[in-house]
Amino acid sequence: MSRIFIKEAKEKVGQKVEFAGWIYSRRDHGKLIFLDLRDATGFIQTVANAQNQEVWQEANKLRPWWVVKVSGEVCRRPEKMVNPAQENGDLELEIKALQIFSAAETSPFDLLTDGREVNEELRLTHRYLDLRRERLQKNIRARQQVIQFIRDYLTARDFVEIETPILTKSTPEGARDYVVPSRLERGKFYALPQSPQQYKQLLMVAGFERYFQIARCFRDEDTRGDRQPEFTQLDLEMSFVEQENILTLVENLFVELVKTFYPEKKIQRVPFPRLTCKEVMDKYDSDKPDLRKDKNDPNELAFAFIIDFPMFEWRETEKRWDAVHHPFTQPQVKNVDEFWTVFKKDPSQMLARQYDFVLNGYEIGGGSIRIHQSELLSAVFEALGHKLANIRVKFGHLLEAFKYGVPPHGGIALGLDRAISLLQNEPNIREVIAFPKTGEGRDLMMGAPAEIELAQLKELGIEIKKTK
Repeated sequence: MSRIFIKEAKEKVGQKVEFAGWIYSRRDHGKLIFLDLRDATGFIQTVANAQNQEVWQEANKLRPWWVVKVSGEVCRRPEKMVNPAQENGDLELEIKALQIFSAAETSPFDLLTDGREVNEELRLTHRYLDLRRERLQKNIRARQQVIQFIRDYLTARDFVEIETPILTKSTPEGARDYVVPSRLERGKFYALPQSPQQYKQLLMVAGFERYFQIARCFRDEDTRGDRQPEFTQLDLEMSFVEQENILTLVENLFVELVKTFYPEKKIQRVPFPRLTCKEVMDKYDSDKPDLRKDKNDPNELAFAFIIDFPMFEWRETEKRWDAVHHPFTQPQVKNVDEFWTVFKKDPSQMLARQYDFVLNGYEIGGGSIRIHQSELLSAVFEALGHKLANIRVKFGHLLEAFKYGVPPHGGIALGLDRAISLLQNEPNIREVIAFPKTGEGRDLMMGAPAEIELAQLKELGIEIKKTK
């Protein structure tokens, strides 16, 4: 006899089975000890009878969260003992054999509540315990279902899922890079990707036309309560498309996703509104407005696309113009000559083929039509203050690739952590990430970031200088 999942119990009435899992709760009724057993698929009530002294004595030792294996016959409960509100409330298993795999100390916090009353740092320190609670189990499983739905949806529409490198090159894309020293080439560094931006554009040069990836991204940004140094996004890119093709694809994806997994939620308006950056700033003083009629109703979903962003913004601390989105975004000009004419006159007046995707007052995605002309891309980099020699060092690979025929293309990146947290009615993204870090970027469970041994530093040719 081999172990089966508890979810199969209804199909096994009258049969001998073996379950394994955690003791969820224990009720001692003298000659009968009732043990609610939990595995990854559900719960079932099991019973140890004093008539079987060997089993009863072992069951008498058990406490919540001990890990056990039990075997016996799945039976229907007596009619007066049926609990219709309980999972498998009409079934029980009389234990004929019991094996204890491991004991468990008392948890530092209650795991039978939703956890919101528990100090978050304590929860994150013991995240492996926190994840046992029902709310987080539902969140993580919902995340997997949503991601699988996205994969199936895009694959059915001729997208190809392609992994891009995690160890890459440091290039200016808006945020600070996390850098990784090279042991074999001392003094040189890899960078962790802020996004797969250049790789997905190169995949368009390679002729794949429709790419997507559930991508891990890394940004060394200043601390913020609801920001993670590493996050997950749905990254996609398409060739031979206009802006509306991409927005329609995303709209249809989310309409189907909500219909499939969140039928209790109501999308306020379909098609999703397309609003210009200027009009939402004028009306709402925000480029990610909350358009819900009732802002206290979490089941109301007000999706919208914000379009026609400015191409450039002034960085006062650096005394230069910077790209609002990123330098690969197509400005709304016909050619390089028009670009320089508008830029020299007033950079703030140039619009970009950029769009954001917002939901209930949060930005959950952003993208653009990309520059596919080498001359215009070089002009944008120059306008941002990069010297020609530096452009060749930082972006020569992209400019070289564009020499060999590049289709017009565009794409979008959707923040899955944020989107799923909103759909799950969670207050922050940490509640839908298995092992999140604090708002300050610390992993309290693993104790990271941490110092490394002096021998490792020497091997890498790195010396840490203490500040006074």
